[in-house]
Amino acid sequence: MNEKQNGAKLRVVVPAEQIEKRVREMARQISDHYHGRTVHILAVLENGFVFMADLVRALDVPVVCQFIKPRYSRQQDAGRSNTMEIFFSHEPDIRGQHLLLVEGLVHSGVTTEFLMNDLRERGAASVKLATLLDRQSARRVQLQPDYFGFLIDDAFVMGYGLGSPEQTHRNLPYLAVEVAAAHAALVT
Repeated sequence: MNEKQNGAKLRVVVPAEQIEKRVREMARQISDHYHGRTVHILAVLENGFVFMADLVRALDVPVVCQFIKPRYSRQQDAGRSNTMEIFFSHEPDIRGQHLLLVEGLVHSGVTTEFLMNDLRERGAASVKLATLLDRQSARRVQLQPDYFGFLIDDAFVMGYGLGSPEQTHRNLPYLAVEVAAAHAALVT
């Protein structure tokens, strides 16, 4: 199915109804796993915010929601590599808590693995990963999400909270690719 938004021709890859159904299924699995406990959800900005909002509304367990934003900073000194900084909505007290890291898309897994290890080192009782999209073909580390919505191989997916900072397609209720971009990805 093709649609047009802001002049861009889009091909829907996952319709809104399919996303809604899968998020409810994932919420049921997560609720079963955390039954009798409070889960602290850390949504990774920006791509995870819409998925997190729908997921937490479907959960049947108590939740505490926070946001986290990983950012690489470049070191000016010669010989130093890039370092990662992690910004929380506020510094959470996670010692002894059960954490669910929520991402819109797991790509290489490098940042996600770093975040999960950092949260464990901070004393979390458990750290699990839920992602709407899993691009396993791009994985550079051994990382398997505990809960995932869809496997995807498309080069650049937008909608349902995903996109780049300069795009206006994050508000789409479905996941799509630009037709020209999708065609170019197939040609190369």
